Amino acid sequence: MRPFTYERATSAQDAAAKAASMPGARFIAGGTNLLDLMKLEIETPTHLIDVNGLGMDKIEEIDGGGLRIGALVRNTDLAADKRVREDYAVLTRALVAGASGQLRNKATTAGNLLQRTRCPYFYDVNMPCNKRKPGSGCAAIGGFSRQLAVVGTSEACIATHPSDMAVAMRVLDASVETIRPDGTTRAISIAEFHRLPGDTPHRDTVLDKGEMIISVALPRQRGGTHIYRKVRDRASYAFALVSVAAVIGRDGRGAVALGGVAHKPWREAEADALLPKGAGPVADRLFAEAAPREDNAFKITLAKRTIASVIAEAREA
Repeated sequence: MRPFTYERATSAQDAAAKAASMPGARFIAGGTNLLDLMKLEIETPTHLIDVNGLGMDKIEEIDGGGLRIGALVRNTDLAADKRVREDYAVLTRALVAGASGQLRNKATTAGNLLQRTRCPYFYDVNMPCNKRKPGSGCAAIGGFSRQLAVVGTSEACIATHPSDMAVAMRVLDASVETIRPDGTTRAISIAEFHRLPGDTPHRDTVLDKGEMIISVALPRQRGGTHIYRKVRDRASYAFALVSVAAVIGRDGRGAVALGGVAHKPWREAEADALLPKGAGPVADRLFAEAAPREDNAFKITLAKRTIASVIAEAREA
């Protein structure tokens, strides 16, 4: 691990301003992803800004319905919150399916959304990776791609986003609330927050330099059956090969989002509209532009079967 300096932020705007003005500065809270990447010298920040003391650790009700989740709410606390368990059960299920209890006790809401890919070539500093070093190439293309993306890819990157929580947030139509270095704030739809790789895969999100997440807002929910189904190589401590988050009402209408198949949580409005017609049309729409590799083509069949299982379970609920 390379040397770095450290400070504790005194306010959200101060943290954002410092991050914008200091080259190589990074925010740190739980550190469950960042510290690992620093040890491997994949991330080499020169300055860490500790935001743990900023008080953004509350879950509050929003006027008119919905919840506002502070950026520093730990995954364990979010999953256990009574309001989340009752009204946003898909989120609780996704959080419990991710990582270990020890990691959930430290990991934060913002950090979960911002975690980097688990592509093996990203983690191997001896291999070219456009996400780690822009312009160096993508060793995954033509390499071992079993865990990597099958849709929304580009010629520069076929990595997947690893978060379970983000997939549930996507199906719930969450919005990410941020503060900029000048103190202004904005709300970003979760649908727009994560980027597809294109020719700039090193940019995971639409955040500007220094911009910091302060909370995530969940809109008022209208009920329905909440399901999170995660398919992985082993029962725990493994990232999804395919995951399905669904909120489906008694009339068969609702929303479905996928994890493990793209650079971001994968959802399409056209696929949601097809839910009353059954799993086949939904899956066909979601993978209409898929570009699988030899090692990961099985993900499409696996995802289609998982979607069918989830829809069948929702109809029987």
